[in-house]
Parts: sequence; C-alpha cells; structure tokens
Amino acid sequence: MDWLDVFPGKAPLVVALPHTGTDLADVEDRFLSPALARQDADWWVDRLYGFARDLGATVVRTAVSRSVIDVNRDPSGASLYPGQATTELCPTTTFDGAPLYPADGPDEAEIIRRVDRWFVPYHAALAGEIARLRVRHGRVVLYDAHSIRSHVPRLFDGELPVFNIGTFGGVSCSPVLSTAVQEICGASGQSHVLNGRFKGGWTTRNYGEPGKGVHAIQMELAMRGYLDEPHGVDAGHWPPVFDEDRAAPMTDILTDVLNGCIRFAVEKR
Repeated sequence: MDWLDVFPGKAPLVVALPHTGTDLADVEDRFLSPALARQDADWWVDRLYGFARDLGATVVRTAVSRSVIDVNRDPSGASLYPGQATTELCPTTTFDGAPLYPADGPDEAEIIRRVDRWFVPYHAALAGEIARLRVRHGRVVLYDAHSIRSHVPRLFDGELPVFNIGTFGGVSCSPVLSTAVQEICGASGQSHVLNGRFKGGWTTRNYGEPGKGVHAIQMELAMRGYLDEPHGVDAGHWPPVFDEDRAAPMTDILTDVLNGCIRFAVEKR
C-alpha cells in the first residue's frame, strides 16, 4: 500500500504519525478546496521525528490526509471530547469551522468505505507492530506524535502550551512514564501540560493497556516550538516552511523524550 509506511525497528517503541499526510486520495474532487482539506495537517512532524528510526523505533505513518479520514478518531463516530468543539471521523469542517465540502459531507456508506480502505489497514499495521515488539520486549511504548497551531480559538482559549502530553487521564500509561516525559519537557524551559486540552486521541485510548505491557502516550506540540508559525492560515503564509536549523532545538528535546520512553520500557519498573 503506497499510502502506508511501516518501518520496523527493534527498540520497544512505536512512533505513530497519523496526521502528517496530505494525500486526498480518490476524493480530492469532492472537497470545496484541496488546500483547505490539507490545512490542518500536522505539518512536518514526520520530518521533525526523522531521527526516530536511528534510535531503533518502529515508525508507522499514513500519507492520507486526516480530512479524508482521521485515523485518530473513534471509528464508531463517537466524540472523544463530548461537549467540546472537535472534528469528526471524516471531517466536514476545518479546525476553524470552515466547510470542507460544497454541500453535504460523506454519507454513511462512504464513511464505511473510507474506514475499510484506510482506517482498518493503518490500525492493523499499528497493532501488528505492537504485538511483534511485545513478543521481543514484554513492555512497549506507543508514542502518538502530533502538532497543532498555537492558537485555534474554536478548539481552545488562548495560547496552547508547547508540549501537550496526553495519557487519557493517567489510564493509558504508567505514571512513571508520564512523569519522565514531563520532566524532560520541563527541563527544556518550554511550557508543558499533562492531560490538558488534549488528553490523547483514539489511538492512545485504544492501545494503552499498562497491565498488558502497552503504555500509550500522545504528544501534541504547538507548532511554534519547531517552526516560525504565522498568525494566519491564508494561502500566502500556509503551510509554514520547515527549517532544520530552526527545528534543531526541538529535535534535541524530542530525542531525549523518545530515549526516555525506551529507557522506561527497558528498565521495567
């Protein structure tokens, strides 16, 4: 499948990249604007974590845009954040509330097709890699990597902290792991929060079973932490440019974070 990248590693760490894709697949002509449909990607996160494979991590990435289907949503369609603004399994609006379709969005049959075509294979790959590493190590960390604009008024008030760590309220991983990640983020001098606005998506909630040796943690980065983030998302300023030198300090911090995840898995505390 040319839209699904799986890079098996040997370390007890799986890095999931569900939202870095911009491929609109066979539904591009249905969107009001292809540019709008790509707007809310986790821009350049796959490049930001390009070092992960050098650490021995397994990396699983879909190239399909989240606007086609969001593989980090509950496949039943249930909201992960009841009562709060969010986007759907097959989003009909952008984060800012702009419509993605000129009329109605995908109907039930089309949503089922997209689930079968992209959601199911992505999660089959993710589950398969976790199972493979569980045999080898016993304990595995699933690290779900994300980013978002620092200011999205429809989704949250004010400015988002740079590091937003989600563990589904402490359910999806050991507090030893979440504390280790918090300490690394705190030592950077950048703002951070645990289980704030973003507590972990469906991936974190579905796979995190500490009692069975799978510890899942989500990292939602505010984009200003690794690029020069413009205030608007108009065509002249979006997407922002990725500059490796600009991103280098964040890469160093995230290298420490992933190494911390590996240490946790290996030490089996």
